[in-house]
Amino acid sequence: MALSRPYACLHCPTACCWSDGHIKQHLQDTGHDFCADVKTGYVFCIECDDFVYDSVFHRLYKTTMIAEEEKATAFETSKRLREPYTPWEPNARERAALEGTVAAPCQGRRGLLNLGQTCFMNVILQSFIANPLLRNYYLSDKHNSRLCKLKDCTSCEMDKLLAEVYSENSAPYGPIDLLAKMWRISSELSGYAQQDAHEFFITALNHIHATSRGSTSLQCICIIHSTFAGLLQSDVKCERCGKVAEKTDPMLDISLELKGDTSGEQDLTLASCLRWYTHPEKLGPNEYSCEKCGKASHASKRLSIRKLPPVLSFQFKRFEHKSVDKSAARKIEAPVRFPSSLNMAPFTTLVMHKQELLKDNGTASASLIPDTALGPEALYDYDLFAVVCHEGQIDNGHYTCFARSHDEWYRYDDDKVTHTTLSACLNSQAYMCFYVKRHLDYKPWMTPSYMLIREQAAAKEKEREREKEAARMREVEDELLAAI
Repeated sequence: MALSRPYACLHCPTACCWSDGHIKQHLQDTGHDFCADVKTGYVFCIECDDFVYDSVFHRLYKTTMIAEEEKATAFETSKRLREPYTPWEPNARERAALEGTVAAPCQGRRGLLNLGQTCFMNVILQSFIANPLLRNYYLSDKHNSRLCKLKDCTSCEMDKLLAEVYSENSAPYGPIDLLAKMWRISSELSGYAQQDAHEFFITALNHIHATSRGSTSLQCICIIHSTFAGLLQSDVKCERCGKVAEKTDPMLDISLELKGDTSGEQDLTLASCLRWYTHPEKLGPNEYSCEKCGKASHASKRLSIRKLPPVLSFQFKRFEHKSVDKSAARKIEAPVRFPSSLNMAPFTTLVMHKQELLKDNGTASASLIPDTALGPEALYDYDLFAVVCHEGQIDNGHYTCFARSHDEWYRYDDDKVTHTTLSACLNSQAYMCFYVKRHLDYKPWMTPSYMLIREQAAAKEKEREREKEAARMREVEDELLAAI
């Protein structure tokens, strides 16, 4: 349930909640003019009876909050505190480019037209729009569709989509070109039949990855892998000799069975599904052969998350296929409770191995954090920003989406956008949930690797241009000598 957000009076130490007009009543009784939302810093004026925006106060609030976070955040990679935040200040070239421009009013909330049972696509696109990392990437012109020369470029369509959503036009938008491109490059998604939203999500990620800068087969730093990519670790322990075989695999999302601590479909939560996902699984002698023993043996297999991605995507397996016959498939209607904030520490490889070590030593700890070896707890905290819901049956259902925008929640039903509450979102029948890290981890006092790679690529490009120019000049000299 969403709690009422407190507001602080800017004239005295009083704090009241917004519900039932408590803070308004205080301002009227005392003659004070302003109060502020303690979470967002939004300022309310009682004289205007509305929220007011002041750029100086907004900048002061942001820098103060970040400065306080920096004091309390230390990183394992450095004995110093977090690297101080420096706000962006335009240089001479950027100031010249900004001269004469007019700021366009936009809200980033726009319905998407249903182009013929394309609600599965619309909800995933709305989750992309609400994703702060994808949004900032395309709105900062990291991929320019006007300059791109690739054919059937999905990343270009994402650039056009974000530009349309953040334009002055608030009428519902029809992503026709994006749908047509997906049909051409993915035959399984073509046609007007209802498709699975999760299948479209994975297909879209793969095609955006393939058409983005930084896409490589070795260590990809494209926007998709920078946003969604993590690492899963599989530990298989031989029950005969105790040897543990470790294996890591890349992941873009996590698919969870609707099974909890009681192995049933009652009282399910996201945490219970994750505990089931990371619970040890028994393997028979026909399923595992130990390298150390050299023979088949009983073993236990356990999954854990070795590397957490900036954005976590969860899919609940609501569509169950017990046989090859698709008509026998059923939808699991069991409700799953999920939180607005999530701590992923208990499901990581580091914490799980630490727990096993303490258990073997006969000691137990309710909370392993703070622990310098595990890093600050803030690096495990995630906040919910989008939820994809499926309503109806497996063969005639409909997809809708809840998404967060400026700390407010909205429900997207194709072209219809309605304001809603966090409580309504948390009570919905979720099919997919998207969480973003509250604090993005990084190595302080170091230049990010993507900047170094871009600088190296720019230097190589200049070198290639010089070599082309030198070759051209040699050809001109040879032609002159031949003419003489």
